[in-house]
Amino acid sequence: MNLEEPLKQLSSDLLNLLANGQAFSDVTFTVEGRPVYAHKCVLAARSQFFRMIFCSSEASQDIPGRPPIPVGIVGYDVFMLMLQFLYSGQLSLVPPHPTGCKEGACWHVYCRSAVDFALEALHAAQVFSIEQLSILVQRELAGIAEKASIEDVMRILAAARKQDLLHLWSVCSKLVAKSGLSSEVLRKHLPGEVVAEVEAIRQKCGYGFEAHSSDALDDQRTRRMQKALDSSDVELVRLMVMGEGLDLDKTLAIHYAVANCSRKVVKNLLELGAANVNMPGPDGRTPLHIAGELADPEMIAVLLDHHADPHSTTPTGATALNILQNLASEALAVGALTGVTADHNKLRLCLDLLESAAAVPASCSRDEDDSSSSMLTEQQQQRERRLPMMIGQPVTTPSSTQQSDPPAILMHQNYYPVITAKGTCQNSQQTSHQP
Repeated sequence: MNLEEPLKQLSSDLLNLLANGQAFSDVTFTVEGRPVYAHKCVLAARSQFFRMIFCSSEASQDIPGRPPIPVGIVGYDVFMLMLQFLYSGQLSLVPPHPTGCKEGACWHVYCRSAVDFALEALHAAQVFSIEQLSILVQRELAGIAEKASIEDVMRILAAARKQDLLHLWSVCSKLVAKSGLSSEVLRKHLPGEVVAEVEAIRQKCGYGFEAHSSDALDDQRTRRMQKALDSSDVELVRLMVMGEGLDLDKTLAIHYAVANCSRKVVKNLLELGAANVNMPGPDGRTPLHIAGELADPEMIAVLLDHHADPHSTTPTGATALNILQNLASEALAVGALTGVTADHNKLRLCLDLLESAAAVPASCSRDEDDSSSSMLTEQQQQRERRLPMMIGQPVTTPSSTQQSDPPAILMHQNYYPVITAKGTCQNSQQTSHQP
């Protein structure tokens, strides 16, 4: 018999013990208002943190009707991931309930949700003194950083610096140094001392050193362009294009305007004819994808009027319509749980606009000529007429629906210590009750 088979069976048996809930359980936690049943002997054997809690004079006593231990330092999903690792030695960092990713076709391996989940798991491993889990999560994060967006890499880098994780710091600092982002951009996401260290790595290794001199001028132009767009001064942007050679595609002018400016600014900017409305950004998203994430029907309409391609996809294969469909599903789910009703009229109009545009084959939209211009103008006029009517419709919400109060995570308890947000243990009898 293979020696690994008994170990796998042992891991599976212990994991089933955790999954069976109250069976043989002798300790209960509450996380985000949900009970979690576990076993002291397993947790104490695997974690110094839990051993310290269970060996305290009051916690070691077998008192009937003992209240559960409240946990407010991590969420339910991460707490369960941690317990599953303690019981079985197995680790899966795929978030079970991804909330930060708006792409329905995403596998949640390298996206924002995956990074958030892994960073929270790393924090839990540090707080609960589980060294093996910390090492494994660091390895996973190093692999995620290789394919994640540069914004997420900088978040991982900041966490590695804060927790003094040398290997993760080494991997992410080199990736950020190679990215070519200017110091001004880096300072928006990272502390000043971290930026200084990244610049030192660049000079030592020669990452992007040749292009650094021209980057300063490009960054200055980009900032001036963004300020002009913020003040709706499209005429100044036009003068920068004509007189200074400003590249609207390189500076992601349409992306910035869609995310931060009004429909009129985006329309006037597109009418300059100097930008590609289907230009993908560094993360692979086009302006239409951004407008879909914002669920802005007016912005979607003006982009479609200027030949935005509804068939274009993100690196994960999601179209703007897929993004809206996922947002609509999330809005329904949140409304069912909390009673808070989203603006369904705006979502419905966004879906209608994108479904109508997506119904036209991509080949037809790319081969448009002068003979189809009258039809396009008529479609634009129809959109202009429908937008104010549908956006102006009132949103019907049940008058009796009220949002329920969030569960009390840190509550006054007897006997057991409270696991606080700082990871310290306080006797619950000394903890004041927070209503």
